[in-house]
Amino acid sequence: MWIFRSVRKSWIGFGVLFLMLILAGAGVLLYLYAAGGLRSNRAHSAEEFGIETLTSDLDADGDGVDDYTDILMGARDYIATDPVYKSVYYEEGGYPTDHYGVCTDVIWNAFMAAGYTLKDLVDQDIAENVSAYPDISEPDPNIDFRRVKNLKVFFDGNATSLTTELDDLSAWQPGDIVVFPSHIAIVSDRRNDKGYPFIIHHGPGGAREKNEIENYTIIGHYRWDGVNEEE
Repeated sequence: MWIFRSVRKSWIGFGVLFLMLILAGAGVLLYLYAAGGLRSNRAHSAEEFGIETLTSDLDADGDGVDDYTDILMGARDYIATDPVYKSVYYEEGGYPTDHYGVCTDVIWNAFMAAGYTLKDLVDQDIAENVSAYPDISEPDPNIDFRRVKNLKVFFDGNATSLTTELDDLSAWQPGDIVVFPSHIAIVSDRRNDKGYPFIIHHGPGGAREKNEIENYTIIGHYRWDGVNEEE
């Protein structure tokens, strides 16, 4: 009888352990799905879907490459530096002075590569239209251009607003800006199996270009068509 009870307890313990492992495995799978880890990162080109890739008529930095392509390549070059995700306030000018960065740093770096100083553009727009920025009570040039909500307001007023529906495949072009709640990214020229674009962004999972646009709720989609910084 004692041996029988011991064996039964052993099997019960094994069963509980097995169930815990199954639940843990399911949790990992759910996490990976939510984080996009289970999405295929096999990339397709626009041409495979019969989509024409647009180029800008502008070349702000005069490098012989149009603005849309410069923004795309600038974002790609930034994530290639493998910045560490961490939010830091920089008192001397607002620009990161170390290897840390956040999602908004992808954007101003991409714009810088195209010949635009996004910080100056945002600071000027805030100075001229501060009432349009509900989260700003007192302008702070050291951080305003690195906040997603402020960038959304800026792009709402200064860029071409486009569809937020992914099924309109041709509307999503390389170098576009896409905004999510508390996050922002640059649209890639790579596409997933459905023709949806990859995004170039930086978050807790690192700086990356991946098939992750479906992981977020899209609240803004913009295309930059230039501005006269001297206005």
